[in-house]
Amino acid sequence: MPRSKLLSTVAALLAHDKGILAADESLPTIGQRFAALGIPSTMENRLAYRTFLFTTAGLEESISGVILHDETIRQSIDGVPVPAVLARRGIIPGIKVDLGTVALPGFTGEKFTQGLDGLRERLAGYRELGARFTKWRAVIAIGENLPTAAAIAVNAQALGLFAALSQEAGLVPIVEPEILMDGNHTLERAEEVSQETLQEVFSALAARRVSLEGMLLKTGMVLAGKGGSPQPATDEVAAATRRCLRRVVPAAVPGIVFLSGGQEAVKATERLNAIARLGGTPWKLSFSFGRALQDAAMEKWRGSSGNVAAAQAALSQRAKCNRLANQGRDAAELAAPNVA
Repeated sequence: MPRSKLLSTVAALLAHDKGILAADESLPTIGQRFAALGIPSTMENRLAYRTFLFTTAGLEESISGVILHDETIRQSIDGVPVPAVLARRGIIPGIKVDLGTVALPGFTGEKFTQGLDGLRERLAGYRELGARFTKWRAVIAIGENLPTAAAIAVNAQALGLFAALSQEAGLVPIVEPEILMDGNHTLERAEEVSQETLQEVFSALAARRVSLEGMLLKTGMVLAGKGGSPQPATDEVAAATRRCLRRVVPAAVPGIVFLSGGQEAVKATERLNAIARLGGTPWKLSFSFGRALQDAAMEKWRGSSGNVAAAQAALSQRAKCNRLANQGRDAAELAAPNVA
């Protein structure tokens, strides 16, 4: 696959300050979210939910790409394959290709990500189904004597091989090392771990000869543990995030898309806005949110077709908020978590 194809996909994903909708929740994860709202997690309900997400009027004005789950990329909406539904709207279909995290043997409290076995063949299949980019998530926990160098290294190596295989298949890899918010660690400790993790990841990418220009980094904002008190101010989070990324992310990387990582929706938007306002970065910044885009919409929907219009309005609102925040504009008037 020509390198130009990768570069054109990257450019389209980063165009016009749009972001990426992460709709790739695993079956257990979406099942838990449905259960909290009394929605049975059937294949039909999951498709109905994602159908209203993907058919929201004007979604393409704020969203450039959607990360799909294996189940969803194989489904159709009114007889049209989901990837084609998105592509016809100018939204690029992508696919999560990892198979989830499991305990790292010998390292209590740490995990590694599965899915490298058979990945080359799966990537070819996903490309045929219409995917143009991929995503692989690794998780790094902060705690007493955590993370270990071994856990960071094994996850970085997997990210490097995933990215190399994706580019071989003509698919843009989104490399996602997520530093978890769980715990009561300080902002300073989070910045230290983020820097160490990203250094190891980019070392692994270089070792695998991954083209930095043909990938995106998806990572979290530098955040103190959610169990700590008081929480750092928004401008402190923004400053720590920019400082960390400028130290370790090569300028050749075209873009960084932030994950929301369990942040409350409005707070994630405010922090995105604060980081964008600082400026002074060699890469484009954007967002790749899951729950921070979807929570209000799912709450409105609750499994009822009669609630679709209100749910779509909630999704459209959150997407627009984040696009404006990404422009460094004052999105405060749009940041209300609920839409009438």
